[in-house]
Amino acid sequence: MNDSKMSGPIAVTAASVAPRTKPSNYPEPFFSRMSKREKRQLGDVFGLKNFGVNLTRLAPGGESALLHEHSKQDEFIYVLQGEPTLVTERGETVLKPGMCAGFPAKGGAHQLVNRTGADVFILEVGDRIAGDEGSYPRDDIQAVMGADGKWLFTHKDGRPY
Repeated sequence: MNDSKMSGPIAVTAASVAPRTKPSNYPEPFFSRMSKREKRQLGDVFGLKNFGVNLTRLAPGGESALLHEHSKQDEFIYVLQGEPTLVTERGETVLKPGMCAGFPAKGGAHQLVNRTGADVFILEVGDRIAGDEGSYPRDDIQAVMGADGKWLFTHKDGRPY
C-alpha cells in the first residue's frame, strides 16, 4: 500500500477528535432536544466516504436522535459506557456496556435516551447510501438526503421548516 495516497492521520485517540460544532441538523423545535448529545465524527477524520462512525456522548436526559427509521441506510450502535435505553416501536430495552444493536433500513424506528444520572458513550456506525429518507413516527418531521449529502427537513405535509 502506498502511504503517499493517504492524507491525514493513520490513527487517533477517539476522545481527542473535536466534537461536531453543531449538535444537530434538525430544525427547531427538535434542534434543542439534541443539546445533551455530543458527536465526534471519527470516520470523517480518516476521509471515510461509504460509512460514518461517531463516538457519541449522551449527557443525563440526552437522546441520540428523534425516534426514526431510514429508508436505505443501516445503522449499528455499540455501548461503551453507561446504560442508555433503546426505544423502538416494539418497546424499550436498557442496554449495558458491551451490548450492541443494529437497525436495517426500513427495520423499524429507534432511538437511544439517557435516563440515568451518568454520561453514556456509544459508538455509532452507519452507511451513507444516497437518496435516503428519514421517517419519524412520533414527530411532525420528515427528512430527505439531498444530492449534496445534507438532510432536507420538512413537515409531514411537505411544508418546509
